Parts: sequence; C-alpha cells; structure tokens
Amino acid sequence: MSDGERLPFRRLRLPRPDVTVQDRLRRVRRSWRMLLRLAVATGGAYAIATQAFGHAQAFFAPIAAVITLMAGAGRRQRVVFELVLGVAFGVLVGELLIHAIGRGGWQIALVASLTAVVAMLFNLTGMALTQAINSGVLLAAVVPVAGVSNPALTRFTDALIGGLCGFAMLLVLPRNTRRDIDESLQRLLEVLASVLERICEAMRTDDAALADRALSEARDAQPLIESLHATATNVSEIVRLSPMRWSQRAAVERYADSVNDLDNAMRDARVLARRVAAMLRHAERAPSGLTDSVATLAEAVRIYGDEFSSAVDLERANDRLVAASREAMRSMGERLTVNTAAIAAQVRSLAADLLMAGGMPRSALDDLLDVD
Repeated sequence: MSDGERLPFRRLRLPRPDVTVQDRLRRVRRSWRMLLRLAVATGGAYAIATQAFGHAQAFFAPIAAVITLMAGAGRRQRVVFELVLGVAFGVLVGELLIHAIGRGGWQIALVASLTAVVAMLFNLTGMALTQAINSGVLLAAVVPVAGVSNPALTRFTDALIGGLCGFAMLLVLPRNTRRDIDESLQRLLEVLASVLERICEAMRTDDAALADRALSEARDAQPLIESLHATATNVSEIVRLSPMRWSQRAAVERYADSVNDLDNAMRDARVLARRVAAMLRHAERAPSGLTDSVATLAEAVRIYGDEFSSAVDLERANDRLVAASREAMRSMGERLTVNTAAIAAQVRSLAADLLMAGGMPRSALDDLLDVD
C-alpha cells in the first residue's frame, strides 16, 4: 500500500448486549433473598460485635458475613463451615504475627505466606484457604484503634460473629430449593430432548453427519450434568438443615433421586447417537419402527420437561416410554443387523433409565418393557 493510499473508513458497530434491561431487572427481583440476607447478616453482625461485645473497630464482622454469604450460598454445609473457620482463622494467625513483627510491605508478604502454611497444616483448602490468606493480608494493612486490648482476640471474635451470622441467614432465608433443582433438571431435559430429536431426524434423512452433531450436543451437556449433581447435593442439605424448607423435603428428595438416572439417560443418548451414525455410515436404513421409537422417546422427554413433578404428566410420559421401548424391540423383525439391534437395545435402556428417573422401581421394568 502506497503512502497516499488510505484504508476505507468503516463504522465500528458495537455488539448488542444479549441481556436486556428487563432481564437485569428480573434478575434483581429474583435475587431478593440474597439482598435481604446481605442486609440482615452484615447489619446484624456489626451490631452484635459493637453493641454486645463492645468492639470499637468491628469491620471484620460484616466482611466475614459477606464472604460467607457470597461464597457459601449454594455450597455444601461442610464448605460453609470451612469458610467461616477460614476467615476467623486467618484473622487470628495474621493478628498474632503482626503483633510480633509490626506492619509494612515485607510483613504483609510474610503474613500471607505464613497464614497459608498454617492454614494448610490445618487442612484448609480451596475457598477457605483463600479467605484465610485474604483476612491475614487485610489485617496487616489496617492499624487497630489505639487502646484496644488484645486486637487478635477482638478481630478473631468479629470474624467468627460475621461468619456465623452469614451462615444463620443461609438457614433462615435459604434459596428456593425446589425451584433451583427444577430449573437445573429442566435444562438437562431440554438438551436430552433436542439430542433425541436430532437423532430421529438423522435416521429419517439418512444423515450420518446430523447424528454426529447430536453426539457432540450430548457430550457438551456434561457441565449441565455436573451442575445438576452439585445442585441436588446442595439443596438436599438445605432441606435437611433449614426449617424454612422442610416442607419441600419430599419434592427435593424425589428430584435428587432422579439425577443419577437422568445422567445415565444422557449417557445412553450418546451411545445411541454413536450407533446411529455408524449405521448410517454403513449405508443401512433404519427400520421405520425404530425411527418412530426414538421420536416417541423425545416426546416423552418433552412431557417430562413440561412439569417433572406432575403425577399426570409422569403417567403420560411413562406410557410413551413403554411404547418407545416396545416399538424398538418389535422393529428388529423388520431388518435385524448388529447396528439395528444395538440401537433398539439402547432405546430400551434409555426408556428404562427415564422410567426410573420418574420413580418406577427397577423390579417393575422387565414386565413393562418386554414385548408380548
């Protein structure tokens, strides 16, 4: 390009945000529990530390409450306790070190390192270890009020008060356990239905590439499965601990019991997609009954997705699952090959896992799914 040439001017277009103002307002409205927990825990921790214990510089109480609430919400009980102890422990160790060596740049470096070493010796890991180090560093940078007796004990107590206030608010005003696990479950069912519909379309159109895309979609669902497992564990602990959620115990336990079966169903879908792709690459046409059985499976999953906790919907879905399995078994009489037999067996396995996810006992499956 010569010196006289200029690149044509192009107006830069900023990408439009995917999240609208309405979405943000909706998120704020749905976060009212978290906002109320923050307000009560921080204000309560500071009031207890200053009024009940007479601490003049009780900033660690609300800080510990915030750390426990924001890092501990949705985590297992053991992790929350580790957070509380990690913050308080970091305060105690840091203050004792500072009392001996004073404050400054190298002291902060030493406090951070030694707090980490001691915390690891006490088996604090992850978030608890991070908060212990943060607490020690903050201590090294903040000079206590003159005349305060035993600042190490004072700040340790403040951190413990704040942590316990935060933990108490997690129990008094917990997350909506049934809604949270239902949302996670619905996301997984949506992906499973999409995968099955894509497999069905691949069988109808003899498109092996489409079956491969279904396999990729099923593999990409692994983070959703891991998130569902974590959510099930968390909400199960909440309904055991929080009196505010005891009424949801039965529903949450039912959701949680279905998680492993839904995980197995998604694994079955991956195997099904792989077998269909192999069949189509070998120029085999799927029997019409086998294709219809996969479509019926997808229909059943959509019914589950509408309202998993509805007995009426579960009965409808279970009927479709039984129909899908029997249809697949009968289709082998049309065109029996290694691939069609494997696909039919996989449809039956997927139907069985979904039936168990809906509460069907394993002992009843053979009678339901066997072809007359």
